[in-house]
Amino acid sequence: RDTGYSRCLMCLRCEAKNIPPYPGPNKMRDCYCTVNLDQEEVFRTKTIEKSLCPFYGEDFYCEIPRSFRHLSFYIFDRDVFRRDSSIGKVAVKKEDLQKYHGKDHWFPLQPVCADSEVQGKVHLELRLSEVITDSGVVCHKLATRCPSANQSSHNINAFLTPYRSEAKKTKVKRKTNNPQFDEVFFFEVTKPLSYTKRQFDVEEDDVDKLALKVDLWNASNLKFGDEFLGEVRVPLKVLGQSGVHDAWYFLQPRDNGNKSVKADELGSLRLNIVYTEDHVFPTEHYNPLRDLLLQSAHVEPVSASAAHILGEVCREKQEAAVPLVRLFLHYGKIVPFLSVIAHAEINRTQDPNTIFRGNSLTSKCIDETMKLAGMHYLRVTLKPIIDEICTDHKPCEIDPVKLKESENLDTNRENLRQYVDRIFNVITSSGVSCPTVMCDIFFSLRESAASRFQVDPDVRYTAVSSFIFLRFFAPAILSPNLFHLRPHHPDPCTSRTLTLISKTIQTLGSLAKSKSANFKESYMAAFYDYFNEQKYADAVKNVSVSCLSHISEISASVCVLIFMIKRAQGRNRFGLKNFKKRWFRLTNHEFTYHKTKGEGALCSIPIENILAVERLEEESFKMKNMFQVIQPERALYIQANNCVEARDWIDILTKVSQCNCKRLSTYHPSAYLNGHWLCCKLSADTAPGCTPCTGGLPANIQLDVDGDRETERIYSLYSTYMSKLVKMQEACGSKSVYDGPEQEEYSTFVIDDPQETYKTLRLVISAVQTLEQQHMQYKRDKFRKTKYGIWVTILGHTSLHFC
Repeated sequence: RDTGYSRCLMCLRCEAKNIPPYPGPNKMRDCYCTVNLDQEEVFRTKTIEKSLCPFYGEDFYCEIPRSFRHLSFYIFDRDVFRRDSSIGKVAVKKEDLQKYHGKDHWFPLQPVCADSEVQGKVHLELRLSEVITDSGVVCHKLATRCPSANQSSHNINAFLTPYRSEAKKTKVKRKTNNPQFDEVFFFEVTKPLSYTKRQFDVEEDDVDKLALKVDLWNASNLKFGDEFLGEVRVPLKVLGQSGVHDAWYFLQPRDNGNKSVKADELGSLRLNIVYTEDHVFPTEHYNPLRDLLLQSAHVEPVSASAAHILGEVCREKQEAAVPLVRLFLHYGKIVPFLSVIAHAEINRTQDPNTIFRGNSLTSKCIDETMKLAGMHYLRVTLKPIIDEICTDHKPCEIDPVKLKESENLDTNRENLRQYVDRIFNVITSSGVSCPTVMCDIFFSLRESAASRFQVDPDVRYTAVSSFIFLRFFAPAILSPNLFHLRPHHPDPCTSRTLTLISKTIQTLGSLAKSKSANFKESYMAAFYDYFNEQKYADAVKNVSVSCLSHISEISASVCVLIFMIKRAQGRNRFGLKNFKKRWFRLTNHEFTYHKTKGEGALCSIPIENILAVERLEEESFKMKNMFQVIQPERALYIQANNCVEARDWIDILTKVSQCNCKRLSTYHPSAYLNGHWLCCKLSADTAPGCTPCTGGLPANIQLDVDGDRETERIYSLYSTYMSKLVKMQEACGSKSVYDGPEQEEYSTFVIDDPQETYKTLRLVISAVQTLEQQHMQYKRDKFRKTKYGIWVTILGHTSLHFC
């Protein structure tokens, strides 16, 4: 395969200060922050009410499926009666991210101006040539051609500066984000010369003063006129001796688009950005390191394995857990790996009540596996009731201090009790819907815990319920937007209700002997008396058992609603094929779309008829964020609102149709248009696919995971913590030779077998050093070959943590 790039962005700790007060008697603002790739919003924080120094404490992680120029953060003031107003923004160029790596930095908020909010690029071809006029004299003219643009305009103005009078204008290209202009304009560059003097006669100083300026506009019929989309200035000196130039240019803001603002006039935003950019080699380069990692489940003891060592040297266990879980899932080895590290941790645990309560590598890996494997399970189980809670806004505050004057404490307790009961019931009755991979992991946890603590009859249940309730359902209830159960943060009142429900569910799932003592707040202890019945403990034990049974289909329903744009291939290939905005609804039985929410379905696709769900290449319709739902007779083409949303829909649709027996093994990544497939050029509309479908994984999981990229991420971690690997080697030597009390600097490492651990460390360090040499050689080669104008496409993922 071709080499490519993987980019990891991680933004930690986000807060704002000194935001200008609201111009009114109430000076406070209700602010939220959005994260944007260029101008595409991919995440929104909760709203912090009545504050000019909002502090956000949230985590955000997503894969970036496209290249971008800026990572931007916008601060908005929420307005109930009018459109939310933007206060300011911070835009960090992709190439500048490395400068802020791992450092807290206060960024001054900049004004948000329509003339400065530009994106997209334009393709220009320039040629300076001699032209013989009718009178027989020679002059130099600049031929300018704009074949195409993308993410941008509908029409173009072009002129030479500083001579505005020579402006030229293209025709308007309507209803497209990727217009194809293909028009040629001529500009006179020099005064006519005598026919005998044919050489270029353009002084260098004159060339330096001339530039081609290209404006792009969105043609509008509104009274406000056309909308500015960006501009490009190309100095004519780029023509050089050849007099020819051909390049793509990023659109730039207008010169006066960003007015000067005093420092801190709009406030500041604090960010901690961790940025790494890794080159991904062909797969054979990673064989030694990948083989070491995948053999971890078979190394005895497991603490001497390459995967366990990675968890020991990383500063945060989460750093190691994310790429390890994705790598092991990709190769179908996640269950044996988690089983052996969980067994080892249980054997080191002295108190059965503290099993998996710490942030160990085992607990972080199981958490990450549940997030990946159990996303659909969460939606099936929780989304309907979470949607109802967010829509009904029933008062559920039971703290007498926070109670509003118009509220009744007994009514609020009853509202909260009913919500807790309903959520508890849907969780405890959902065991048969638990994904197979989670069932396998829970079975292993139960057996290890029961074997280690034979005198405790409840440990076989608590080992499972601690993950199901405390680390899976409770966090999703607390922050439903982070688990894609809600598009945005709930309002403060609903958020408080969800917090109270989450606390109660955690305690119910803990099977603690004295549960009321688990609450610091007296009002929570009093409320919990409603649930001091044996039937609740029995239900927790039952779901812990039912989650161990294997199933092959989903038995509950999920409703996922969102507006997207669809285009059907049409039962008649030559019929009308228009994109229309429709309301989509997904359950585990069917995928339907409606003209508006609440109306009858215009089309229903049974889940068993979904043969594949794959991305659609942008070139098919010149539209981004497209994917296709392939059926036996036709394909449905859908455009999501943004790249993250498209990825989520592909993931959930793939999971619900995972077990269909007629799923395709190949598909067409482009559309069938003008009598042929755009990808393979075959004319038969029934021609088999030309590209393999997304690779399947065992245990009802289908993920878009690149094994080489995950191995590259793990290499980067080993390389970053090389000094700790060396120190761990020293610890192994010290423990083998002296076999006495550990030195304090070595006490942080878990080393059960010094000789085996040392052997693995030596192999890991050797593999890392080999890859490091290959990276250095690649950088040297790239530096020698790099030319101005070359474009590099980067794949990436972002993890944003707002604190």
